Amino acid sequence: DNSDMLMKFDRLLHDYFDGNMQQAHGLPTVQYCADKLCMSANYFGDMIRKTTGDTASGHIRRFVIGLAKNELAAGATVSQVAYGLGFEYPQHFSRLFKKVVGVTPNEYRMLN
Repeated sequence: DNSDMLMKFDRLLHDYFDGNMQQAHGLPTVQYCADKLCMSANYFGDMIRKTTGDTASGHIRRFVIGLAKNELAAGATVSQVAYGLGFEYPQHFSRLFKKVVGVTPNEYRMLN
């Protein structure tokens, strides 16, 4: 069942960050998630697209941005959030954040 798969995907993402795996491996990849869920990356990607209307990598990005928003709202700096989420450079995080949210992380902090 696809909604069950989506729940497993989200649980996997939570576990990944709760276990601080991003510190050693960076952001979780679609391939990593598919492997953990015992599927091919293509099949997994198709399933996520059918279920959410978004790509698997888009779903991962939105998940990461959700974590980032919580951290920023709690008062963390952009650099703290970027490194904490496994980005090598804060500007990569800032670019992704602005692309997904429409404002920079600093602008988001001021709005919240």
